[in-house]
Amino acid sequence: MNKVAIVTDSTAYLAPDVRDELSIEMVPLNVVIGEDSYQEEVDLTTSEFYKLLKETEKLPTTSQPAIGHFVETFEKLKAQGYEEIVTIHLSSKISGTYQSAMSAASMVEGINVAGFDSEISCSPQGFYVLEAAKMAKEGADAAAILTRLNEIKTSQKAYFMVDSLQHLHRGGRMNAAQLVVGNLLKIKPILHFVEGSIVPFEKVRTEKKAVARICQLLEEDVTTGGAYEVTVIHANRLQSAETIANDIQSKFDNVNVGISHFGPVIGTHLGEGSLGVGWYKVSQ
Repeated sequence: MNKVAIVTDSTAYLAPDVRDELSIEMVPLNVVIGEDSYQEEVDLTTSEFYKLLKETEKLPTTSQPAIGHFVETFEKLKAQGYEEIVTIHLSSKISGTYQSAMSAASMVEGINVAGFDSEISCSPQGFYVLEAAKMAKEGADAAAILTRLNEIKTSQKAYFMVDSLQHLHRGGRMNAAQLVVGNLLKIKPILHFVEGSIVPFEKVRTEKKAVARICQLLEEDVTTGGAYEVTVIHANRLQSAETIANDIQSKFDNVNVGISHFGPVIGTHLGEGSLGVGWYKVSQ
C-alpha cells in the first residue's frame, strides 16, 4: 500500500474511475438550488446541474465542505494505515475549502497532513492531484510530492471565457451599466488566476476572437519547447470543447490534450457556455 494518501475536493472534476484507479479521496463542495442542497459529483451530476440551472430563476449558491467531513476522511485514511496525507484544494482566495482542510488536519492526531493550495480550480487543480497520486503510487513521500507540485505551479496557466455577462451580473460581479455596454459590444471577458484570485485578463469582442486569443497564449508557451499537458474545459459545451481540443492537438506535437468540464460549483459562478484552456509544462 502507498504510504501517502492523496485527498482533493470535487472542483478538480476528476472522473470517478480515475479517482478509484489512483486511490484519490474526494471531499465534495455543496450547491444550493432553490430549497435543495446537493453535494456536487456525489448526488448532483454536471448535466443535471445545467438542466436545473435553466429551470431556476434564482442564482444557485455554493458552500465549502464541513470541517467534520475532512476530519472523517483523514481519520479513515489513518485507520487504513497511511502515514501521510497530501490534501490539494481549489484556491483559498475563492473558497474556504483549503482552510477547512487545514483546520481539520489540526484535529487529527497520529498522521501528518500536508496541505497544498492550488491557487486555481477545475482540471488545472486536477493536474496537481494526478501528479501527486502517481508519485504516491511510486513511493514518494509528502515532501517530495509538494516539491514537485510547486515546480508545476511555475508553468501552470489557465484562461477562461464566460459566455454570458448576464450571469456575472446576476452574481453581483458586474453592475448594470457594464452589463448594458458589454452586451451592446458583445464583450467576451477572458479571465485568469493571479495569485489565487480570478481577475480579468482582456476584454475581447466575440467568442471566436476570445478563443483565438487563449489559443495564442498557449502557443506562446508551447513553442518554447518541452512537453505540455493541456485541458480544454467547458460548461455544457462538449462539441465546442472537442473542436478546440482537436485543433490544438493537430497543431502541436508536444502536447497531450484532454477535455474536462466546469462542474456545478464553478459553473454557478461562471455560467453555462463558458470555455477555458489550462496547461502546464510536464518536462523540458
